[in-house]
Amino acid sequence: MPYKYLMGLPLLALPVHAQVSEAELRADTVIVTSPGPERVAGELISNVTAITREDIVSDLQGTLGDTLASQPGVSTTYFGAGASRPVLRGLGSERVLVLTNGLGVIDASSASPDHQVSTDGIDADRIEILRGPAALAYGGQAIGGVVNVIDGLVVRELPDETVTGQLFGAYNSVNEGSEIGGRANFLLGDFVLSLSATQRDFDDYEIPGFAESSRVRALEEEEHDHEDEDHDEEDHDEDEHEHEEEEEIRDLLENSFLESNTFGAGLSWVGDSGYFGIAVRQQEADYGLPGHSHEHGEEEHDHEEEEDHEDEDHDEEEHEHEEENAFIGLEQTRVDIQAGWSFNHDVIRAIDARFSSSDYTHAEYEGPGEIGTQYFNEGYEGRIEIDHALGDIEGTAGLQFSDTDFNAVGEEAFITATQSNSLGLFIFEAREYTNGFGWEGGLRLEEVERDNVTFGSRDFTMLSGSFGIHRHWDNGLFLGAQVSVAERAPNESELFANGAHLATDQYEVGNPDTDVERGTNFEFTARWLGENLSLGANIFATNFNDFIYLTPGVAFHEEDGEFEDVIDGFPVFVFDQEDADFFGGEIYGAYHLEDGPLGAHWDFEGSLDLVNAELDNGQNVPYLPPATFNGDVTAEWGMVDASLGFSHAADQDDTGAGILETDGYTVFNLSAGLDVAEFVPGVNSARLFVQARNITDEEVRYATSVLKDQVPAPGRNVRFGISSRF
Repeated sequence: MPYKYLMGLPLLALPVHAQVSEAELRADTVIVTSPGPERVAGELISNVTAITREDIVSDLQGTLGDTLASQPGVSTTYFGAGASRPVLRGLGSERVLVLTNGLGVIDASSASPDHQVSTDGIDADRIEILRGPAALAYGGQAIGGVVNVIDGLVVRELPDETVTGQLFGAYNSVNEGSEIGGRANFLLGDFVLSLSATQRDFDDYEIPGFAESSRVRALEEEEHDHEDEDHDEEDHDEDEHEHEEEEEIRDLLENSFLESNTFGAGLSWVGDSGYFGIAVRQQEADYGLPGHSHEHGEEEHDHEEEEDHEDEDHDEEEHEHEEENAFIGLEQTRVDIQAGWSFNHDVIRAIDARFSSSDYTHAEYEGPGEIGTQYFNEGYEGRIEIDHALGDIEGTAGLQFSDTDFNAVGEEAFITATQSNSLGLFIFEAREYTNGFGWEGGLRLEEVERDNVTFGSRDFTMLSGSFGIHRHWDNGLFLGAQVSVAERAPNESELFANGAHLATDQYEVGNPDTDVERGTNFEFTARWLGENLSLGANIFATNFNDFIYLTPGVAFHEEDGEFEDVIDGFPVFVFDQEDADFFGGEIYGAYHLEDGPLGAHWDFEGSLDLVNAELDNGQNVPYLPPATFNGDVTAEWGMVDASLGFSHAADQDDTGAGILETDGYTVFNLSAGLDVAEFVPGVNSARLFVQARNITDEEVRYATSVLKDQVPAPGRNVRFGISSRF
């Protein structure tokens, strides 16, 4: 672990954009995702983040993972502009549960990194991030944490005004892309009608240099030089020409476009003691898959035959291949039903129930109108929580259930049809004492069944639990410690994958005999909240038994009747299990200076993220984020505000087997805003803003991305727009 970054702690006065409000939220905002009695973020042992609508709009990217990537302890599985999931403390898709309004998204995003999460934050009213044991009430799939996207279509309290809403629009220079969105609530007696609509239209984005990393290009050059020894002069000239053409993929990342539309409507009844609401959300998206190799396997298989083709035929095939840009078109219709009732009772305080159903499908196109593979996921999930009190002990007990049917059809379907059922019972209790001391603990029992049409059925029983203690002091100091044990059932890919996964250029092989994964977590929290200064740190250590990971291996090839490490031109990667140890933490701070230099109000914030992980066999856990430092300084002069932010990621040279090292980067961002509300009648707030992201045009490759060496992040981007509330 790069402990030298601890020397950067004195620089914690340099924050990330819009994190001043986040610091306030840490202390003051009720976290609805957290189990147990109603508590604000500053009372929770785990590291918790609540992001408001204003901050979402300010940090908005094309996907959920990218929008949250600047938050403490969060990275992204970056797969171009259209697909990414958040990574929490080095744990990715199968261990980070993404929720919409407290229930699962029910899509195909955990099956592959090129599959978009069906909620991307563009229409979110609020996003909450729970790291560590506080997420255990949501099951083993949340062993790394929970990201809960709250769309606000079902409301629990009547608004103060008859009509309220929010509008925003923005333009991005890096992809000539536009973003627009709006939401409104209409008060109709005891009823509230909620409407929302968003649209995003991004072209291919600009990159600072080559699409392929310098390491990949060096390896290709070395391989090319080696092949020259076996080629004659004519073949050498032809190969040299083709190689140079390949290296010319630069400055603009081909096939990185993104188009999306979301529409939502909700109707809620709100009474004195309860509420009931129903909402429908429709999402459509088309996005390109840069670096996707649809014809890779076939081309490798017929490589020798292709070498004998005439030059004219080869040029024609090359032209056809360039036109066959792979892209995904997805649709999801989701229905949410929520209800709650409060009781004037000493034991039973309240009941909250949620139910959602989803019909998700996406098609992977190999060219215009040519569908290669289709994915389907249809199902439902429900959750019932009962808030109660036993004397001075307050808590929540509940039931959660789900039923989903996942299927993939087509030539690239590497997972066969699987039905998954789960049933969980949980309880969480907490006690606060007048001297500032408190304790909390919870248990969850869960049954999961995965029934695959090819490999049969597997049943898993998991028991998870956590216990923690904390102490508040009047001077603003908070100390806490907790221990938890969480068990996770393997997902469909880890059990039943068997085929070429073209998104990652791997032949993936699951293991139907994979066991339950168990993680034992220890976490320590220290926070201090002063009048103008706040500091905090979360340190964690997690020991995994039977940690599931993907690693190079061999598989039986039916056509050849042998075990091979390359099948159909793809290197074989198998899901294996090994004990693993994770260690790391987040350190963050904020400082507010009233009437400072230049007559401005100044806010400073910063965060440092560290995570290190190693398997018991001595190998590194693959795709870990490097040590990352984020900082920002903001000045405000009444109607005008400006900020300078930066993010520095260290080199990642502790890679897993078969993975290249990743260079670090330093990115600078500038932003400015002008409050024009007093010039616009009928609005409560209106802000014109302009942002210059990655102003030095730095090459950024995320170590957590499987396509980091083929798909860099966008280069310099000027984003400007307006956001208003009425």
